[in-house]
Amino acid sequence: MFSFNMFEPHVGRGFQNRFSAQYRCYSVSMLPGPNDRSDVDKGGKIIMPPSALDQLSRLNITYPMLFKLTNKNSDRMTHCGVLEFVADEGICYLPHWMMQNLLLEEGGLVQVESVNLMVATYSKFQPQSPDFLDITNPKAVLENALRNFACLTTGDVIAINYNEKVYELRVMETKPDKAVSIIECDMNVDFDAPLGYKEPERHMQNPEEPAEEETDPSNYDVDFGFRAFTGSGNRLDGKKKGIEPSPAPLDPSDIKRGIPNYEFKVGKITFIRNARQQPRRFDIDEMATNFIAFSGEGQSLRKKGRKP
Repeated sequence: MFSFNMFEPHVGRGFQNRFSAQYRCYSVSMLPGPNDRSDVDKGGKIIMPPSALDQLSRLNITYPMLFKLTNKNSDRMTHCGVLEFVADEGICYLPHWMMQNLLLEEGGLVQVESVNLMVATYSKFQPQSPDFLDITNPKAVLENALRNFACLTTGDVIAINYNEKVYELRVMETKPDKAVSIIECDMNVDFDAPLGYKEPERHMQNPEEPAEEETDPSNYDVDFGFRAFTGSGNRLDGKKKGIEPSPAPLDPSDIKRGIPNYEFKVGKITFIRNARQQPRRFDIDEMATNFIAFSGEGQSLRKKGRKP
């Protein structure tokens, strides 16, 4: 009554939505051509042959194109995007850090399959060296470097370049899945303590020990006190004139401690000023009797007899 041919279109449609191929992989440094393609090592995208583009164009796949790379010999896998379709047939070129995660050597076989990944909402990274802490704004540096990546996989160790130095970061966690797409997404980023990082030791104070030792003014080792104008000058010719004065020793009784203000109230400021001696006021009558006009004496450049 029922025919089995009714399931064939569904099977064929499911097969057409999936791309799967096996290639020999090489690092980007093996890519032929005069142009330097070191920029491929700074991201998470691979270079595939033109036949892959021809096959993908015939399939009903979703964009952007994301792929799952699997090394069946070591049972290691990761995810990536595609940058170009200019590789030789049967060959694909991978970033060096990606080959290290897959435990692949030059010319090793890798299985490439098309996948659909969820958009990332959260990711956590662990720097593999304490040198990463020297970066002033690590989140901004990571955000700029992730523009060359298409997806992240939990457990991978990615490599980013900053200031002519390579920093390795392990992907500790990704949400909402272990493999996520980071293309046009709003993702929260967090950092774990770098590998090998040790927090500075903090010396905890023993509560039994007093915070500050009580000191007695009589125990101060004061030999010399400040005396105004007791220094010596220097001459331009280097000669020394006279004997250099030495500061006089202070007696412990000369040291006076401040007296606290026992009438101090919180919220009020008291300005204490020294009482100045008022100048003496002369009586006008006294000044009139003692004042004599033109009673001074003049000075002359020539030595002559003084005029009365």
